[in-house]
Amino acid sequence: MSRGARYGPYEGGDPLAPPVDLRDALAAIGDDVLEGASPRQALREFLRRGAGDRRGLDDLAAQANRRRRELLERNNLAGTLDEIRELLDRAVLEERKTLARALDDDARFAEMRIEELPPSTAQAVSDLVDYDWRSSQAREDYEKIRDLMGRELLDQRFAGMKQALEGATDADREGIREMLEDLNTLLDSHARGEDTTQQFREFMDKHGEYFPENPRNTEELLDLLARRAAAAQRLRNSLTSDQRAELDALAQQAFGDPSLMGQLDRLDAHLQAARPGEDWTGSEKFRGDDGMGLGEGTSALADVAELERLSDQLSQQYPGAQLDDIDTEALARQLGDEAVADAKTLADLERALQQQGFFDRAPDGQWRLSPKAMRQLGQTALRDVAGRLSHRGGQRETRRAGAMGEPTGASRPWEFGDTEPWDVTRTLTNAVLRDPGRVPVRMSVSDVEIAETEQRAQAAVALLVDTSFSMVMDGRWVPMKRTALALNHLVTTRFRGDALQLIGFGRHAEVLTAPELAGLDGAWDQGTNLHHALLLAARHLRRHPNAQPVVLIVTDGEPTAHLEPDGQAFFDYPPSVRTLGLTVRELDTLARLGAQVTIFRLGDDPGLARVVDRMAQRVGGRVVAPDLDGLGAAVVSDYMRMRRPQR
Repeated sequence: MSRGARYGPYEGGDPLAPPVDLRDALAAIGDDVLEGASPRQALREFLRRGAGDRRGLDDLAAQANRRRRELLERNNLAGTLDEIRELLDRAVLEERKTLARALDDDARFAEMRIEELPPSTAQAVSDLVDYDWRSSQAREDYEKIRDLMGRELLDQRFAGMKQALEGATDADREGIREMLEDLNTLLDSHARGEDTTQQFREFMDKHGEYFPENPRNTEELLDLLARRAAAAQRLRNSLTSDQRAELDALAQQAFGDPSLMGQLDRLDAHLQAARPGEDWTGSEKFRGDDGMGLGEGTSALADVAELERLSDQLSQQYPGAQLDDIDTEALARQLGDEAVADAKTLADLERALQQQGFFDRAPDGQWRLSPKAMRQLGQTALRDVAGRLSHRGGQRETRRAGAMGEPTGASRPWEFGDTEPWDVTRTLTNAVLRDPGRVPVRMSVSDVEIAETEQRAQAAVALLVDTSFSMVMDGRWVPMKRTALALNHLVTTRFRGDALQLIGFGRHAEVLTAPELAGLDGAWDQGTNLHHALLLAARHLRRHPNAQPVVLIVTDGEPTAHLEPDGQAFFDYPPSVRTLGLTVRELDTLARLGAQVTIFRLGDDPGLARVVDRMAQRVGGRVVAPDLDGLGAAVVSDYMRMRRPQR
């Protein structure tokens, strides 16, 4: 073991917690992209929601806001005044008891003086400065007032002073005065640009006990003191005018030495000049019943300010926001180590998504999902489709790589209904490994593997998807995109010889790549121009004359637009006779090309059902009316059915 090894508390989250699955993260981001968000927006939304059991930025920001609200609603700033009033009342009561037992005239005069004390706490304390106390207990309580005020004033500027100086001696108080004098001298030199590193070191060597944060230079010392002093000023701003007047008067009695306030005022002037960017003018409204002293109230206001900064950092709503902006030390102080672990998990996840190439930039500089991310989304969509296919009644998941073509070199376990040849080597190996040493070798059905083969037939496939606004309004936008991604992934990974073209049609039709379709925004644009889409599909089929033509149409509306010879779209509702006629003419063109046509009708509109039924009958096609959850399975299974070699 290294002799220089150091041990410390573990600062992470649950070390046994499973790592965040990037596939799940990408799937969640992909859902938002399919909904129409940009990849950048989708990533931000995912980070706000969180991943699995890890809280997101919204949850952490809400926790910060709750803690800030609790501080304001539970506490008030009258604690020091209440404590001083209690000490004064106790001292006066003890003195009255002592005077009541005395029989001399001086005692009667003292009683009269006590009775005539003003109602103001500060004025009463001031009037009793030269009073000759007869009760030792009363004198002790009165001296505590000046000691308490001094400790509170110092605690405002130097956290922990109230407790550290409790029961302090005259030597301790003199040490404080000397520290303040040396500190102001150092800051005087710094303001003139005359301070040196040696001067700072000498100051810290002499007075370092008052600065447990251990600043490394004068600038860090200024940062430390200014944050605390600004919080003290905000506390003063938060008091009522009467409270401020009382405390100002009492401050002159601190430690029985008015010079203390002079040193603190001098320090505040240095800090405000050196750090004007701190919030010196803000205030907060405390509404609770628990009184806080000046030092405690200053700490609470510093916490409130820190929580506000954390809330802003966690919201990530400002320009150029990054997760690295989050102050993890402040997060640990305010919300605990678990919150830090959650924030670090989100930052690591964002970094991993970018480093592993799931995002890249388009030529215009905008973020987009990379080809790697699109493959992952397509794989996820296809896996969902396969799961639905495997649970459809009377059917099983189809994982055919080919149909009696050339072997691919791969094999898979045999399933009921498979007709491919056995992979004898793999089958016998499975049997031997299952029961090693047994002679003769006995096989079971679970040992059998079959050889996958390449599909001999090539298909030219056109998937026409309705991108009119009704698809968005009726919740069909994302299922449509998932279906297209699943089919695209199946074709590009399992049937690479097939030629797939994605065509979107709204008021106009256009050929789309999978990433373009995934990122397509729903636009308010009237028209379902199936005519234009069929023109593009026919052009695609003609480019592949030797391939088996397949046309799959996903729509939720009747054809309400067509393309005029000048390239303009004509829209009319109800559908015009010309629009229907041109659409049917292009369907006839597809029929002459030998295309197998399937129309996937979404929705229960009777008018739509009549139109698509007649169109399908005209070209010998068929109509499928799946629910939204089953759309992908319906399209993929129909593609698999129609691309099989015709007997």
